[in-house]
Amino acid sequence: MDAVQDETAGVLDEEQADVLRARLVDGLLSGGWIRTAQVEAAFRAVPRHLFAPEASLEAAYADDVVRTKFDADGTAISSVSAPWLQATMIEQARLAAGMRCLEVGSGGYNAALLAELVGPTGEVTTVDIDPDITDRAAGFLAATGYDRVRVLTGDGWDGAAEHAPFDAIIVTAQAVDLAPAWVDQLVEGGRLVVPLRLRGLGRGVAFERQGNRLVSRETQMCGFVRMQGAGASPMERLALRGDEIALRFDGNYPAKPELFDGILDTPRVDTWTGVRLPPMTSFATLKLWLATVFDGYCQIDVAKDAATESLAPEGKPPGDAVVHGASLAYLTCPKIAESLYEFRAHAVGPDATALAEDLADQVRIWERDHRNGPDPRITAHPAETPDHVLPPGRTLDRAHARITITWPHPADPDATYHGSRPAPS
Repeated sequence: MDAVQDETAGVLDEEQADVLRARLVDGLLSGGWIRTAQVEAAFRAVPRHLFAPEASLEAAYADDVVRTKFDADGTAISSVSAPWLQATMIEQARLAAGMRCLEVGSGGYNAALLAELVGPTGEVTTVDIDPDITDRAAGFLAATGYDRVRVLTGDGWDGAAEHAPFDAIIVTAQAVDLAPAWVDQLVEGGRLVVPLRLRGLGRGVAFERQGNRLVSRETQMCGFVRMQGAGASPMERLALRGDEIALRFDGNYPAKPELFDGILDTPRVDTWTGVRLPPMTSFATLKLWLATVFDGYCQIDVAKDAATESLAPEGKPPGDAVVHGASLAYLTCPKIAESLYEFRAHAVGPDATALAEDLADQVRIWERDHRNGPDPRITAHPAETPDHVLPPGRTLDRAHARITITWPHPADPDATYHGSRPAPS
């Protein structure tokens, strides 16, 4: 009787999984995350719950991440990404039958989706630095009939030269730099889809290879587990008030951090910007704009129970901050009326007044020129590329790549933003 009950329960579970999977795919279609019939078919075919056995059926088919491994501090280091994000990245890769694809960062489920798209005449290689992850992925892929996926254990920073070239490379861990191997192993015109960290801001970028450079074709806000191995690059933290308030920097840590000792105890300058928003409005392009025009762009972290009165009378800042010299400025967005909010710049330090006004001015420029416009173009050149070869805009220099962010000029859709403006001296 117990065996019969177990078998019946198993059938019912599979029926429920089919219903939940269909509901998930319908939601991805209506949300615009799935755009093609081929990607839709892949999502309907692959049983996501079998790649995330630690999750309930409902959690496995929710449009959310399933975290599968954690480090000693409790930070997720491996996960099954949210379906909307997987669908977006797969659509951006533009895979077709017979193509060769490399996935950097394994889990199993995403590789199975890729295998559906390239079919039996194509090839999918997935690589991960953690043998626990690759063992798990290989087991899931074999159990679900996708054992034709090649699973490798190694540092994905090096790609998989022995199985190159690839028509598409999809990176599923946050990258700060771009590995030369990813460019070298990509066919001309091929796509590199990578969650790139730009001054602490996560952007999924679909690059197309054009010779030795990469040019963005699509971008999307996203968050991923951090990269391990040769590509690892943790952000740097500057404490302002113990563990309660700190700044986080991404490759632009201040040369003299001691200048900020006690800065929150100095008088604060507050400046209204006049830029207003209704609730639930994204201002992701504002963050990237500020990261583009200010050398000292960073994020301000406030602990959950920290006192924030010294930061701003309206409450916690949303996270965007700028340092220049020994001064610090940051934004809040308090509610000023029913269903209406306004950005406000605050600053402390010896140049507080000038820095607050400059931050406010840049919010106004964003409002005028870029709030309703397209995202900037992102290009990547080899690290040795001379300045005169680079496109106009803000260039972030990494060890292996020079990444340039170029904003379209509002008066001419074919022109580009010429240069970037530093904080005042």
